[in-house]
Amino acid sequence: MTRLLLFLIGYGCGLFETSWIVGRRNGIDIRTRGSGNAGATNALRVLGNKAGIAVFFGDMLKCLIPCLIVRAVFTRLDPDHALIYMVITGFGVIVGHDFPFYLHFHGGKGISATSALVFITHPIVCITAVAGWFIPVLITRYVSLGSLIAVLGYFFSNLVLAVTGRLPILPGEVGEYMLWVTLITGLACERHSKNIRRLLAGTENKISFHHGQKAENPAHSEKG
Repeated sequence: MTRLLLFLIGYGCGLFETSWIVGRRNGIDIRTRGSGNAGATNALRVLGNKAGIAVFFGDMLKCLIPCLIVRAVFTRLDPDHALIYMVITGFGVIVGHDFPFYLHFHGGKGISATSALVFITHPIVCITAVAGWFIPVLITRYVSLGSLIAVLGYFFSNLVLAVTGRLPILPGEVGEYMLWVTLITGLACERHSKNIRRLLAGTENKISFHHGQKAENPAHSEKG
């Protein structure tokens, strides 16, 4: 029951669709512009750097805040489950962001929210994930590639911690914990399925580092 409640709380927080709100304040529906994705990169592309940064941090905070509250509460009440409860809450936020019911389940891709979850649960893993995002993006200018590498880095880092017994959870619940991590990773990959196909075909769009605009056709590749 606690797990379901935390997931629903997370989902509710994820419904704060930052890019849609910022877009509405600028008189547009962000989902009808650029790539059509309700995420930070599309906001940056369509509305500029300030909007993109605001959306990125807004999407991070909507995951970071509830996870911090969960950690503060359950570190005292049930420390053995605090990490799993944070991951469940964060997963709820990601699902709410990706599939907001009031926007006909047309949201973003959850990478900004996922980055907040990684940061609050595993700061060291977060460093690896950040490097896994920035380095490929700087070299290739494929945002989608950086996002996929970062989330896969999150999965395999957790897998290593699980195998070596370094996760701060009960041994009997390592399997459940990895199930949630797998769901987060799988959802991110599924949301990037079109990007993956374009990357394999060599047709994925690249990002420009100037003026917050894409280098090519703005219909592809976004961070959400």
